[in-house]
Amino acid sequence: MTQSVVVQGKGDRGARGPPRRPPPRADRRLSPSQWASAGTRWAAASGTWRCGSTPPSTRSGGDGPDIYKGKICSLKARALLIDMEEGVVNEILQGPLRDVFDSKQLITDVSGSGNNWAVGHKLYGCQYRENIVEKLRKTAEHCDCLQCFFIIHSMGGGTGSGLGTFVLNLLEDEFPEVYRFVTSVYPSGEDDVITSPYNSVLAMKELNEHADCVLPIENESLFDIVNKIHQMTSSGKLGSTVKQNSLVTSSAGSAKTVQQKPFDAMNNIVANLLLNLTRFEGSLNMDLNEISMNLVPFPRLHYLVSSLTPLYTLADVNVLSRRLDQMFSDAFSRDHQLIQADPKHSLYLACALLVRGNVQVSDLRRNIERLKPSLHFVSWNQEGWKTGLCSVPPVGHSHSLLALANNTCVKPTFIELKDRFMKLYKKKAHLHHYLHIDGMEQSCFSEAISSLSDLIEEYNELDATKGGPRTDPSRLKIAV
Repeated sequence: MTQSVVVQGKGDRGARGPPRRPPPRADRRLSPSQWASAGTRWAAASGTWRCGSTPPSTRSGGDGPDIYKGKICSLKARALLIDMEEGVVNEILQGPLRDVFDSKQLITDVSGSGNNWAVGHKLYGCQYRENIVEKLRKTAEHCDCLQCFFIIHSMGGGTGSGLGTFVLNLLEDEFPEVYRFVTSVYPSGEDDVITSPYNSVLAMKELNEHADCVLPIENESLFDIVNKIHQMTSSGKLGSTVKQNSLVTSSAGSAKTVQQKPFDAMNNIVANLLLNLTRFEGSLNMDLNEISMNLVPFPRLHYLVSSLTPLYTLADVNVLSRRLDQMFSDAFSRDHQLIQADPKHSLYLACALLVRGNVQVSDLRRNIERLKPSLHFVSWNQEGWKTGLCSVPPVGHSHSLLALANNTCVKPTFIELKDRFMKLYKKKAHLHHYLHIDGMEQSCFSEAISSLSDLIEEYNELDATKGGPRTDPSRLKIAV
């Protein structure tokens, strides 16, 4: 999967240097080029253009200065696309969004990383460091108020886990005052990459130390969501038909092909997650950096569980919108989570609700009060809610909701990953593929599993306080 660094910032109001934390509040409206880039392969292959709002210059039906006769002319994504296999990037350049991406902001190789974290991090990282820094700076210079970086990568392969986390380290070195948001796709237990547990745990150590906020996503959860949508459309329970060329179907519009090739629909879900983070104006605006400020009380516990509702919006299905109260209830059910987790029966540190569409502030407050009794919050943060209200609804629907929860329900994902790692590591299986790379030592593995074990233990300490006496935050290991 192509790795992407997406730069989030304001438009053209004169030059400013990178802000110190917390950065000044700024307009978060994005040009279509910015949000279209937010998924790299997700955006290009799954047609993210249809997921967001219609570009301003085309809403009236006529061509604007940025789009001429259906061709994107001047809009360019603030994005750097990196892949050590050029095939995926070539697909993007031949796809419907080829004019959005600047061909000078692509970094590719031929051979790939061979599903080896060490090749991506140690070998290609050193080889392409100067090139990556130069292109990052060029992209950042287009922002007059640089807010944050989005890093989008997979964990199971070599380039995503290795070079993806190398770029994360670079961003901390070169832009230490700018927040780093990471969307990480975790492999499933039946992943066909046998070394994915090694790659994922090695990458986890870097995420623990260098990311400000991580949105973990599991392939298995995405596949389950797509299957549920497919079953509902096939059974007629939705009471409507799927649109032609829907992202939940093939290009021919046949819902029967979803099980043969569900990747476009799965990628579409992730693209919608990112679209809901990059927001237009509303009556209750929320700065992106406020997510980290309000949802991450301890530096290492920065993994946020995300859920989207209604799912039909993601499927591009013509149905009536869900009742507003039901939409809020769905956001806390396990069926709508983008990882295999049940936050409602785990411990919350904080929660954010980002709503789009025809929803009032009173609706937000009423539903929070309705749901609070059924949710378990840490005793020292009972009012740990952050809300955002965007007046621009998703296309074809009156409202939608993205929920971000800092919740101990992420722990089982990490435990399963640790177990899969240990099954290989106890036998020292495949280690020689990593250790022959310059700069890679066996201590890298022991440090990585130790970092993951410490993270799991911190979640254990929080879970032990559930329903018990008042939690003492000083018990947690606070990274400096």
